[in-house]
Amino acid sequence: MAQQEQEYQKYYVPDQSPWPIVGAVALFLIAFGAGNFVVEQTRGESGYGGWTLVAGIVTLIVMLIGWFNNQIHESMSGLYSEQLGRSYRQGMAWFIFSEVMFFAAFFGALFYARVISVPWLDGAGNNAMTGEVLWPNFEAVWPLIKTPGGVETEAMGWMGLPLYNTIILLVSSVTCHYAHVALEKQKRSQLIAFLGVTILLGFFFITLQVEEYVHAYREMNLTLQSGVYGNTFFLLTGFHGMHVTLGTIILIVLFLRILKGHFTPENHFAFQAGSWYWHFVDVVWVMLFFFVYIL
Repeated sequence: MAQQEQEYQKYYVPDQSPWPIVGAVALFLIAFGAGNFVVEQTRGESGYGGWTLVAGIVTLIVMLIGWFNNQIHESMSGLYSEQLGRSYRQGMAWFIFSEVMFFAAFFGALFYARVISVPWLDGAGNNAMTGEVLWPNFEAVWPLIKTPGGVETEAMGWMGLPLYNTIILLVSSVTCHYAHVALEKQKRSQLIAFLGVTILLGFFFITLQVEEYVHAYREMNLTLQSGVYGNTFFLLTGFHGMHVTLGTIILIVLFLRILKGHFTPENHFAFQAGSWYWHFVDVVWVMLFFFVYIL
């Protein structure tokens, strides 16, 4: 009987928490605000979309701080078992899978526009009359720098800032890996150094992407009003930039915990989860760089 009881481990069930509903409200505000903000920018109008988006981001940050604090306290108090650890790993794996599907939808929209919609407007397949009736002088090329309605823009090349950002993220993936290796070998100084470099590279990426957007708007006339090319460009790069920002915040939290002496080679799933997320963000950018900037 005693041996049978040893086969079962305790499973910590936390008390009721306000953070899930706060997070749901934050995500609703972000989705609602972002949608209205995009529509307002497309129409050249001013409204409440931007402020709603900011309110959602602030609410999300408050939720993350509160929930992270509770999770850290539970972990450091020894409330988690191996069984719960497996649940966390499965949860993180499914979360990353959902993110894969998230970006797959946007890449699908890009491919649909390039391979199907734009050629149709030029009369591809059985749509010869469609092109003649709608826009007789339209030419199906990608990037679509001149829309059927006459809006002209420039294509963002892969040289310069996009290439620099690609190198930055690839290097950050390497430094993140070596930080993980240092943690497993209990080399705290190397862990702090490599993780600190990874965070700095994340900041560099975000800064250069902001500079790229300013250049696109001011000098290239590449905006959300630039037809399907401008829409897909900012949709993909913008959401990826948001993920890099969130990943950098996660790494900062991990960095602060490491400075306080948290994590051991045997117990560091939070760091491992943050590393998974960062590598995922890097892989998405490589695909984005290839399909959005180069092709």
